[in-house]
Amino acid sequence: MEPTAGRFELHQVGVSGIRKPLTIHRPDRVVTLTTTFEVAVDLPSTRKGSDLSRNAILLAEIVDETAVRPALSLESACVAIARALLQRHKYARTATVDASAEYFLRRGIAEQRMSMEDYTLLAAARSTRSQADGPVSVTKSIGAEAVGMTACPCAMETARDALSEEFPLLRDPSLKSMPMITHNQRNRTRLMFDLADDVEIEVDDLIGTIEAAQSSPTYAILKRGDEAQMVIQAHQHPKFVEDVLRDLLHRVAKAFPNVPDTAFVRARTVSEESIHKYNVVAAHQALLGELRKTTPS
Repeated sequence: MEPTAGRFELHQVGVSGIRKPLTIHRPDRVVTLTTTFEVAVDLPSTRKGSDLSRNAILLAEIVDETAVRPALSLESACVAIARALLQRHKYARTATVDASAEYFLRRGIAEQRMSMEDYTLLAAARSTRSQADGPVSVTKSIGAEAVGMTACPCAMETARDALSEEFPLLRDPSLKSMPMITHNQRNRTRLMFDLADDVEIEVDDLIGTIEAAQSSPTYAILKRGDEAQMVIQAHQHPKFVEDVLRDLLHRVAKAFPNVPDTAFVRARTVSEESIHKYNVVAAHQALLGELRKTTPS
């Protein structure tokens, strides 16, 4: 046994990039998610290394079990794994689990062109105890990322001014509300809630809240008329990345009435620029109660 003098306690040691098929219940169906996990526990200075094979075995046991008895959700599976990690690693005081999964919802701009559109589900769990064999407390996170589009308000007004010189008819006040050409961005918006273990959020509602904050959703199947409809919709709701974030935060404050004020909200949105060589980003985090105080009823 090597001496422990000068050996640091480490907050996280574990494994990452483990892909597993996790089966979960949804309100109207059972689905299997292709899920990537990262799991870890803390390592005291008295131990040279962590028993990493226990993590892989544990993941296999819990995930394989969902093929017979599906988990209630991605985040509930993370909670179960976080609790079990402390059972397997008796020396540990904290365990963390992070997961991301491909997820599909039936969406479309028209009923006859509905398809399974892809999203990313995000979940995490953290279990802690003050001493070995002591009581375990768990917090969890649930979130999603949706890809939509935004239309730039600034370029829209600049283009309107420039074209008004060439086409004087555009100066007619009655045409002021007509959308004008502008450049577009692919927008990626991510929303996460940190929750107590007994609080639930429906992830489909979370995805819907994200998409409502963008200029427009995007779809895999679009006929020519659909393309025009989507572009017009986006140009009727031009948004800076700051607008997307603020709209999202306002919607979050009202969309989840059963979630307590103590829930912590993290939001991040990125618009991938079409005329610049960089992207633009906005992010915010706050207690849900703080967002509610700022949002008019």
